[in-house]
Amino acid sequence: MELTKLAAVHKDKPAVIMGETGESLSYAELERRSNQIARLFRDQGLEPGDHIAILMENRLDYFPVVWAAQRTGLLYTPVNWHLSAEEAAYVVENCDARILVFSAQLHELAEAVVAPALERRYVVGGEIEGVQSLDDAVVGLEDGPLDGQVEGYYMFYSSGTTGRPKGILPKLPGQAFGGGLPIDHMMGSAFGFTDETVYLSPGPLYHAAPLAWSLGTVRHGGTAVVMGKFEAELALRLIDRYHVTHAQFVPTMFVRMLKLPADLREGQDVSSLQLVVHAAAPCPVEVKEQMIGWLGPKVVEFYSGSEGTGFFMIDTPTWLSHKGSVGRPVLGVVHILDEDGIELPPGEIGTVWFSEVNPFEYHGDPEKTAGAFNDKGWNTLGDLGHVDEEGFLYLSDRRTDLILSGGVNIYPREIEDALALHPRVADVAVIGIPHAEFGQSVHAVVQPATGAGGTDLEDELIAYLKGRIARYKVPRTVSFETVPRLPSGKILRRELMKRYEKEDAP
Repeated sequence: MELTKLAAVHKDKPAVIMGETGESLSYAELERRSNQIARLFRDQGLEPGDHIAILMENRLDYFPVVWAAQRTGLLYTPVNWHLSAEEAAYVVENCDARILVFSAQLHELAEAVVAPALERRYVVGGEIEGVQSLDDAVVGLEDGPLDGQVEGYYMFYSSGTTGRPKGILPKLPGQAFGGGLPIDHMMGSAFGFTDETVYLSPGPLYHAAPLAWSLGTVRHGGTAVVMGKFEAELALRLIDRYHVTHAQFVPTMFVRMLKLPADLREGQDVSSLQLVVHAAAPCPVEVKEQMIGWLGPKVVEFYSGSEGTGFFMIDTPTWLSHKGSVGRPVLGVVHILDEDGIELPPGEIGTVWFSEVNPFEYHGDPEKTAGAFNDKGWNTLGDLGHVDEEGFLYLSDRRTDLILSGGVNIYPREIEDALALHPRVADVAVIGIPHAEFGQSVHAVVQPATGAGGTDLEDELIAYLKGRIARYKVPRTVSFETVPRLPSGKILRRELMKRYEKEDAP
């Protein structure tokens, strides 16, 4: 897992390939480049435990920078470039970054970032007046490893779907570089990553899984194929072209691949796949059944959070006998509690809590940190669910997404799952909107596959739902518009809620 040793063995083998262009970065290049940047960081006075921020779209330049930080004991935060200027500035300021490395394409967002701790900025992928390029900054620096290398750690921020992003401050390992992080070891032992692995990463590198699993692939001597942006047909072409063995998706990506014309799906050879991992959001049962029917018993799901306090896994054979479950805990012990903190028996829905977990904190926000733990030291991510008699966990929804209509709990996910594969639906989100009598009523935001909705489609969808879910869960109203999502697949419900703040909104 030590990059210098891996580079000595694999040399010109691609460590990372950009899917759209075919540009690649070899192990030897990654080693040389990351060593030079590491020396630059050291020359700028950064020591283990200091912080940098990275503002880039998915590109090869990402990897030498994160490996330089990883091998010098730094904390590094990938900044979501879809954030507003105010939000991006908050992240860079909150994480106490001393250096910001950004791409020329995102210079306007980078220029809006003002943070007291920020000492230096470097640009990649072009020239920006008044900012030194990273290429120029490392000219003349040695490309061998520094003495005393120690493991760093990525510090991610939450997606910010329900408020300001929260920085999840990890505990630095305090070990020599090459020891690896917990996910690196799990990728080998539980997911079968080796030096023959070719991993397809379709998500944005500012999210935990795409970056962590791409780095973990390199730790094992494999090759990460990184997409600039997910496109269903391109993903299949890349699996065929590079003989991808492992891939990781979110459920919305599954839906888009399943809705491709049959000739496009069947025209690409995906037989090289050994394992298809999915996470980040609950997957509709029907969607997962179709993926298993297409790819075979290769689909593995995990449920966790960037906080790293609980980790659940379930493989295909186990899932087929426990449909809808995210598995049993690999890390932590699960508890389902009611609103009074009383533990509920199997089958009853409550808030999901984890005990026997590693502590963490939301950086600079002791109030939010305290709110994530109870008096027993158990942690919650805010999800609702239940366990069965065998201890398998089934998720219902986020507590913040719950609709309370006429005193009855309604879970948006159940309605969204029922509509996800309807041929005339490209995407869907369900929210509760204000209602004078019931408190909230169920409203569906539908993005039509054809690009146009109307009364006929609304009637068709409501009739379709009446045969699949309880009548009181069927949306009272439907609107046809684009569903705002993050690239991770998470719905930006707060954006939708703002559109329907008035009582009895249509």
